[in-house]
Amino acid sequence: MSCKVILLEHTPRADSLVAAAARLCYSDSSATELAARSSGETDEAQSRFLAGLWKSGHHSPLEHASFTFGVDGLSRVASHQLVRHRVASYSQQSQRYVKMGQSGAAAVVTPPSVLSNSQALLIFNRQAEASLAAYEELCALGVPAEDARFILPHGWETRLVFTMNARELHHFFALRLCRRAQWEIQSLARQMLRLTRAAAPLLFRVSGPSCVTGQCSEARPCGKPYVDMEDLLAQQ
Repeated sequence: MSCKVILLEHTPRADSLVAAAARLCYSDSSATELAARSSGETDEAQSRFLAGLWKSGHHSPLEHASFTFGVDGLSRVASHQLVRHRVASYSQQSQRYVKMGQSGAAAVVTPPSVLSNSQALLIFNRQAEASLAAYEELCALGVPAEDARFILPHGWETRLVFTMNARELHHFFALRLCRRAQWEIQSLARQMLRLTRAAAPLLFRVSGPSCVTGQCSEARPCGKPYVDMEDLLAQQ
């Protein structure tokens, strides 16, 4: 089961804003004049400028553009990886204040390796339902939900709203879209990249692991580099 991601909000005209912020560093024009200039540029001209900006290593202007995502159905296994990206703001559903198991079934993310093995799936589901039953029994005995939740598995689903700027998103995509990344956070990152490319196509024209943006930098390469951005985005 894949998590669901939506882009809740983002900086309007993010491509133009980043270009204007970058030009301010090298110009005696006002911010207003540079913003107007960037807004009037063709996509081709702005794309060339932003590509040169990235290649030069001048990445701080990208921090002016932010993107806020809503995520449902991500496991806490993956959310623990996500929050390690510290240049971001997070709001996560609380297991202290929200009763788990409201649907009557264990809300656990099932890995593909388990889904493809009928015997493994039987064991997995049996244990997930047992953990929910134990949680509900503990709550019924008066154990606070914040303590009863200790019995729930890491794979329990969670919900988040989080915000990253464009610079951190490039860093996030570089790490989490590598084939060596954990499968669930790869799925999350790929959905996020599709959304950001639709909202700010010039900023994210090329983004992802080093095999897409240049040459693989992994100490232990996967051996299956992506051919290009289209290959990367076509994956599930």
